[in-house]
Amino acid sequence: MDGTPLLLNVVDVEATCWDGATPPGEVNEIIEIGLTVVDLARGERVAKHRLLVRPERSRVSAFCTELTGLTQREVNGGVSFADACRWLAKEHAAGVRPWASWGDYDRHQFTRQCAATGVAYPFGSRHTNAKAVFAEARGLRKRPGMAGALGLAGLPLEGRHHSGADDAWNIAALILSLGSAFEQA
Repeated sequence: MDGTPLLLNVVDVEATCWDGATPPGEVNEIIEIGLTVVDLARGERVAKHRLLVRPERSRVSAFCTELTGLTQREVNGGVSFADACRWLAKEHAAGVRPWASWGDYDRHQFTRQCAATGVAYPFGSRHTNAKAVFAEARGLRKRPGMAGALGLAGLPLEGRHHSGADDAWNIAALILSLGSAFEQA
């Protein structure tokens, strides 16, 4: 490589959730966007970001708070979903920079929420399902969750599991552990 940064956005979202069925009138909405920028040329994580997003069509349940650590009061102070998408596009070149997530949930959640709210989808088409790449590179028949994959890779879980910012940071470590297997995906 010529030293030019090859940047990758690693994204992990947390969304409103419930222990059981979704309550009538509520929907899963993004309440946190975690983003780690990876410089693939240098093989390192170069930035970690956390953006809280204010839900408009649901509330944070006790179950969701227990899982993510996020409260309704915290996310009430967040930005709108539209502003979050504009931030991704402006600050992180989301429309042109390749991005990755652990599985397809994050990509699908953005697609659904953008369609439901009329907000422009902030990402380009260059998405990599890091979970699938990890499983294929290791010859696994079953795709492990992020915490399990960290164990298989001999990497520590840094921070709190189900924190978007911490999970994006950990997913980035898994991506870097894959080396050329990820870059060829």
